[in-house]
Amino acid sequence: MLVAAPGGAPVERPDRTRERRRVRPATVLLWVLLAAFSALFLYPLVWLLAASLKPRGEVFDNRLIPQTFTPENYVQVWQQLPLLSWLLNSVLIAVLAAGLVTISSAVVAFGFAYFRFPGRNLLFGLVLATMMLPGAVTMVPQYLIWKNLGVLGTWIPLFGMNLFGSAFYIFLQRQFFLGLPRDLFEAARIDGASYVGMFRRIALPLSIPSLVIIFIFEFQASWNNLQAALIYLNAGTAEGYTVPLGIARAMTMYSPTNGGHGDYQFVMVAALVVTVPMLLLFSFAQRYFIEGVATQGRKG
Repeated sequence: MLVAAPGGAPVERPDRTRERRRVRPATVLLWVLLAAFSALFLYPLVWLLAASLKPRGEVFDNRLIPQTFTPENYVQVWQQLPLLSWLLNSVLIAVLAAGLVTISSAVVAFGFAYFRFPGRNLLFGLVLATMMLPGAVTMVPQYLIWKNLGVLGTWIPLFGMNLFGSAFYIFLQRQFFLGLPRDLFEAARIDGASYVGMFRRIALPLSIPSLVIIFIFEFQASWNNLQAALIYLNAGTAEGYTVPLGIARAMTMYSPTNGGHGDYQFVMVAALVVTVPMLLLFSFAQRYFIEGVATQGRKG
């Protein structure tokens, strides 16, 4: 397209309409790919929702639209299973585990980020080296420790280890603390602030996005932790189970090989209901989560 320049000579200006037409097929292809991948990831959830609304004989017919709708499953599940107790147990344990590991990891990370002392890098390397140990290596020693302490069958082993932080979360939080201006802490020291005061009044408020990330990650890990619940809670009553252990018990209880009648529709309802807390957590903390991930990504 030719237009007149200020001096009178015609110049060619790019045709924006033509450029938009060139980009449009790529944009359409991108949206198609996003829709396809979204449908792929949403399929298990849609299947679970459909199975939870089916009667016993149609749970595994793979229909995404139930042939026979049985919404009463959502009423009967509370009578068939102690689902409310499982939810409350899992919420309390997950909150304790996530809160303890967030605070303890932040304290250790602040020490590694702010203080300069001989052997700091070596000690930090040893902390990171603990991530190389498989969980199977420490499973038996941890069990013996909790057994000698006499807390088997209680919630303590499910969150007690978080009192000492996590190597991955310490590394993550330390990287965030290193990005904070050191002048803030030096000025606070000149004004007479203690180390605890600097951590509480400067470091923690400025690192809320990273703390939210750690809390969400650990909450999800604790919420889905079947192995620890199977080891430490399996000998107790069903009302003391967590959500993963309770659903596993329900699968066994309803199995025809164990004398059950195959009422797996209640398991599907329970599995769908227990996803609600995680969805609520991510929806409320989404802003901090995205901000924290973006901040950590910029720091590389």
